[in-house]
Amino acid sequence: MSGPWCFNHKNGVVRLVENSGSDQRPKPEGKVLVHIPSNEVITSYEILKTKLLSLGWERYDGGDPDLFQFHKRSSIDLISLPKDFIKFKSVYMYDIVVKNPNMFMVMDK
Repeated sequence: MSGPWCFNHKNGVVRLVENSGSDQRPKPEGKVLVHIPSNEVITSYEILKTKLLSLGWERYDGGDPDLFQFHKRSSIDLISLPKDFIKFKSVYMYDIVVKNPNMFMVMDK
């Protein structure tokens, strides 16, 4: 018996979803963060750091050691990203978009 377990919120029952033999590995998200002014796809934290610093963001080293963080002195905003760029998913991309209007966008690959 292998496969994921599914919890039904309506009746509280947990059941095993049988492995149908298909590939169960997580699929890539298929999203990229794009810097609008340069039309550049962000492919590393080094590129992202350069863009954020130019927008007034500063590295914040006083927080969680497992996170790569930026803050702006002029606001209470904090951008927290996983240290490993491989874990840079769309939820983090949209956080950057919301905190930097008209500077970044998220697109499908």
